[in-house]
Amino acid sequence: EVMKSAVIFDCEFLCLEGSQRRFWCAAIDPDLVIAQVGATRIELGGSYEIVDTFRAYVTPVDRHGRRYGLDAFFTQLTGITEDDIDREGQPLAEALAGFDRFSHGARCWSWGKDELNMLAISCYVAGIVPPIPAGRFDNAVKLVLAAGMPVEDIGRTPSNKLVEYYGVEHPPLRGHDALDDALSVSYAVQHLLRSGKLSPEVFDRV
Repeated sequence: EVMKSAVIFDCEFLCLEGSQRRFWCAAIDPDLVIAQVGATRIELGGSYEIVDTFRAYVTPVDRHGRRYGLDAFFTQLTGITEDDIDREGQPLAEALAGFDRFSHGARCWSWGKDELNMLAISCYVAGIVPPIPAGRFDNAVKLVLAAGMPVEDIGRTPSNKLVEYYGVEHPPLRGHDALDDALSVSYAVQHLLRSGKLSPEVFDRV
């Protein structure tokens, strides 16, 4: 019998300096399409091991199928370069199929609602049908809420700082790398599961 698992994922999506403040609505802002997706799979039993990881680069395209160039601010923020996209970039449909295979049908959690950028927006812009239904996704904020994290702390703690918030020892992580941000949330969730503050049943309930 395969042990039940949960997937924790994160996406990096195109931006310029100030895009977030402008809600990506300035004439110069790109569409909110993803360039990278990273994920972990955690066993919801035993010692709550992280049993696998996933990272894919996505070749970002605009509404007319033209490849977006990466802004220098985005590269500085995420570490993702044009060379990374040249070398490892996949069409969105291919990257999402890989993510779906990696997930093994488990529910997928992100710090917020990254699936809206990954599926609703990116797929719409690319002209493809979202391959994974919305019901497969949920918000990891619900997990830390269930474990007692105060709402005001959640509001000021981005995904890459969650591991620091809980004081969990971890290998070096780069903020705004999709896999490393997913790992930050995963290490925190793993800590909450192992300390008994979070029950595996919560992954079905919330």
